[in-house]
Amino acid sequence: MAGADEAGRGPLAGPVVAAAVLLPEGFDLTGIRDSKQLDLAARERAFGRIVVEARFEIELAEIEEIDRLNILHASLAAMARAIRRLGVGKVLIDGNQTPRDLGCESETVVKGDGKYAAIAAASILAKVTRDRLMTEFDAVYPGYGFARNFGYPTPDHLEALARLGACEIHRRSFAPVQRALGTEPQPALF
Repeated sequence: MAGADEAGRGPLAGPVVAAAVLLPEGFDLTGIRDSKQLDLAARERAFGRIVVEARFEIELAEIEEIDRLNILHASLAAMARAIRRLGVGKVLIDGNQTPRDLGCESETVVKGDGKYAAIAAASILAKVTRDRLMTEFDAVYPGYGFARNFGYPTPDHLEALARLGACEIHRRSFAPVQRALGTEPQPALF
């Protein structure tokens, strides 16, 4: 059975990354667990094994989609795209929300990345992919510390946001970014 998860719902900047993974029968599960429980080196090792041995799809919800739909709906849309592209009969989804139009049977599992290897593998692919993207963005948008904070609202990121203003990858629908831009919060359109 496949698993699906996402990374990056909480940050103020960057895309959300969703992954869907189908592990092969007999896959060695050593080191495959919730990405938040793994250090950087362990996540990278697991990522390397998953992309070589498993079937997977990775999709992004870009800034425009996040600001247009809201973070939850954009995350679910990216996850649905990854699941449809993977083309499986059933998928286990981390959390308590089911994306629409999956094209397969699904089951949500709260804290599923700690319970099912396929969901944990998806969480690893999503987290490593997103962290790599944010590290690349750090070079394009210096001063925000994206290689350290990955877009999360850490004190250094909030200070940089206040000092530098928002850059192209900041989520305009998030209140701290709106404050930095001097705009009033606007409701997301669904």
